[in-house]
Amino acid sequence: MHFTTAALFALLGSVTAQKVHVVSVGTANGTKIFSPDNLKADVGDMIQFQFRGGNHSVAQSNFDNPCTPISQHTNQTGIFSGYQPVAASQAMGMIPTYTIMVSAKTPLWFYCSQGNHCQSGMVMVVNENTAANSSRSLTAFKQLAAGATANVAPQRTSGGTSGTNGTTSSGGSSGSGSGSDSSSGSGSTGSGDASATQSGSATGATDSAIPTAAASIIGASSSMGLLGLVAALFML
Repeated sequence: MHFTTAALFALLGSVTAQKVHVVSVGTANGTKIFSPDNLKADVGDMIQFQFRGGNHSVAQSNFDNPCTPISQHTNQTGIFSGYQPVAASQAMGMIPTYTIMVSAKTPLWFYCSQGNHCQSGMVMVVNENTAANSSRSLTAFKQLAAGATANVAPQRTSGGTSGTNGTTSSGGSSGSGSGSDSSSGSGSTGSGDASATQSGSATGATDSAIPTAAASIIGASSSMGLLGLVAALFML
């Protein structure tokens, strides 16, 4: 089997173009927030949720039904990280993470299913598209969430990969961790909020707007693995 240099560089470019977007979930002082809570991501990008304080979760809903799992309103499983108690991990110098891959440019709506956190505004959107429908904004989603009568958690984790990152004295992350894969999830609605995600390990370059050492290490390890593949192919 023979591969041209151009084909190998094209393969390398397709991997290094992938981004890892980091979203902080909660804070050390107890603030109920996703940061950032309005994110743009391309198909194939990874989103790594890093749990910074408290005991939070990342669950997927649709726009019309905040604070309830997307699976209750569609035939899609959706995303659920499960609850991530930060204190236990921090005692070991680690930060819990949950990583998903974006597989569609349509909006993804997320909430924390703990207590009344969703009603309190702990929600976020990936790929908000107010150009297509100005009424479907993050602000409007928060208003709907504030009026929700219940905050419901999905029955099982799905759609991503659990892991941990090492912490540093300054509060940043200094290493990537591995975890178990959950079944992939996706979401779609008949009202134009069709969205989908699939599970995968974080790879590629970091999002320049949210640089972290952990994401850099993830990208470096992925590139090293690919370089080994390239070397092996040249030997064929």
